[in-house]
Amino acid sequence: MTSTPHPVIRPRRLRSTPALRRLVSETRLHPADLVLPVFVREGIGGPIPIASMPGVVQHSLDSVRAAVVEAAEAGVGGIMLFGVPEVRDATGTGATDPDGILNVATRVVRDEVGDAVVVQTDLCLDEFTDHGHCGVLDALGRVDNDATLERYAEMALVQAASGSQVLGLSGMMDGQTAAVRAALDDAGFLDTALLAYSAKYASAFYGPFRDAVDSQLQGDRRTYQLDPGNRREGLREALLDIEEGADVVMVKPAGSYLDVLADVSAASDVPVWAYQVSGEYAMVEAAAMHGWIDRRRAVAESVRGIRRAGADAVLTYWATELAGWIRNGDDA
Repeated sequence: MTSTPHPVIRPRRLRSTPALRRLVSETRLHPADLVLPVFVREGIGGPIPIASMPGVVQHSLDSVRAAVVEAAEAGVGGIMLFGVPEVRDATGTGATDPDGILNVATRVVRDEVGDAVVVQTDLCLDEFTDHGHCGVLDALGRVDNDATLERYAEMALVQAASGSQVLGLSGMMDGQTAAVRAALDDAGFLDTALLAYSAKYASAFYGPFRDAVDSQLQGDRRTYQLDPGNRREGLREALLDIEEGADVVMVKPAGSYLDVLADVSAASDVPVWAYQVSGEYAMVEAAAMHGWIDRRRAVAESVRGIRRAGADAVLTYWATELAGWIRNGDDA
């Protein structure tokens, strides 16, 4: 009796041409899965480059118009706005001033793009305080969690009234999602969504961002952001925010926390996003400037890796540029 030869498995068959590789790709990038973080600075007449983030600027109220239109035309899914005020104080009063830079910028952007992209705002005090922390300080200089929640609720109402469609709760205060949701619902802002920065780690990769917002922070935020060594805690925080009413949960940073991202994605019944932060951006740009890596391939690969790990959307400073590559069919 003649035996049947065992078939030879050759996985490389499906890698032989670009068309085949595209056809069997497990993870695809789409412009609508990208969110562009945008900085708007008070009191400037035009865009100011951020030295530690080549290609990224602090926008004026005029220059931000063109930036968001460009993003919308590229098909980017959302814009996340950050305000950089001229004057700061201990409680960040500029954050709740309807005429403060972030709230004015929100109205400007909504007027410019309407619903073509999802306009989102950072809901945190660190850009607006003279001490640089994400909350109100007590008499001993510690962040007062509950006093901070009151300020967040006030911020939420002003941001929603200014036209923000998604509020990014990035401060890592206990109970922030529940407090903000209650305030919005009581005021009738039932359709304003909450993006909880649930698993936000005390990372070294935020350095360039602090340049971008002219942060006044002395010290660190380790008493309220997560310990980089803790994986289970990231999932626990995300599940707590979902219980409190988060519409979307976030893992930040993305690249060094893909395991946490995968955990949260597997357990979450709401969308999971990830933030490719300033330090991740700056490292690729610096290496590319020296000719050490292929910039375009590195950008696309890094974002695809975040999507592959489970992110439904990615906040990235390359959002508009990458969206253009994707639409042209050359996203590497």
